[in-house]
Amino acid sequence: MCRSDVKQAVLAKNDDLAADLRGDLARQGVTMVNLLSSPGSGKTELLGRVLARAVERHVPVAALTADLATENDAVRLARSGAPVQQLLTDGLCHLEARQVRARLAGWLPPETAVLFVENVGNLVCPASYDLGETLRIVLMAVTEGEDKPLKYPTAFGSAHLVVVTKTDLAEAAGFDEDTFRANVHQVNPGVEIVQSCARTGAGVGALLDHALAARDTAPPHRPPLAPHPHGHQPTAPAPLA
Repeated sequence: MCRSDVKQAVLAKNDDLAADLRGDLARQGVTMVNLLSSPGSGKTELLGRVLARAVERHVPVAALTADLATENDAVRLARSGAPVQQLLTDGLCHLEARQVRARLAGWLPPETAVLFVENVGNLVCPASYDLGETLRIVLMAVTEGEDKPLKYPTAFGSAHLVVVTKTDLAEAAGFDEDTFRANVHQVNPGVEIVQSCARTGAGVGALLDHALAARDTAPPHRPPLAPHPHGHQPTAPAPLA
């Protein structure tokens, strides 16, 4: 078996596990949101604001945050008042469905409506792995360059929603929003782009609303590189606990 065949077999197995997990969560009334970005995009700070807003609105949410090492992000997110768990990958540069299922077993609060998963800071490997999410959001800071969608077409092309972060720095960074939008829509035509700033709270309510809308109905946008493109039939679902 060549290297390409091995990779496809790994992705196919992951897709089956992800489909099973998506079905299990749906039966429990839980929607998973997978957050992807580069390191330093402001993903954790923004997620913390979204969780805090959900707590204020009495929306039952929870979060898993993934890193290679340390529980720093879990500590930061827990300040929101929402249930949070750290998932350490032990050096793996991405999350897989089996890791998420294992971490959820026996932990996920039964009343949870939306589960946010903060993926490892990386726009390469995580883009290929379906975690069982209903909504995939790709975030990018204004300081990262307008051509990032063209450099990472798999990540941006698989997003149901694109979020621009740190917009308070846009002028200082010389960020060209029109060029960025054109580049995003070149790889993912029609995808919605939300402007956000954790410092001011801009976009926080919109992100929470998108997550809740995905719980009620499927995301209205179908990205050209769908998060679960391999089309394998799921195996019989196993219980989370």
